[in-house]
Amino acid sequence: MKIIIKPQGTLAIYEQIVMQLKNAIVTGELVADEALPSIRALAAELEVSVITTKRAYEELEKEGLIRSVAGKGFYVCKYNKDYLKEKQLIMLEERLGELIDDCKQADLKLSDILEMVEALYTSK
Repeated sequence: MKIIIKPQGTLAIYEQIVMQLKNAIVTGELVADEALPSIRALAAELEVSVITTKRAYEELEKEGLIRSVAGKGFYVCKYNKDYLKEKQLIMLEERLGELIDDCKQADLKLSDILEMVEALYTSK
């Protein structure tokens, strides 16, 4: 699995890692009991701080998506795919709500926002 970090993105780097790993779990790219890269290996691959990858793994572990096995590393947990998808949708709705607030402050009309979203969606 390839994680892509956008340094100028709206999310913190650890949040980008978390979101992409969650997405890989939801889509089945990562399956239950699959080993993840070590914290140090992932940090080196992404050229980020070990603290950043550690924080991402801790977040995923708190949510019960991965587990740590002493001396062996991190593994994907068995999970409820529907529950995880619902959590993702809630998080996306929150982020979208914040963006809509920003658009309203910029005095954009709904038609302007929809046009922008459509253009961006088709270009990606």
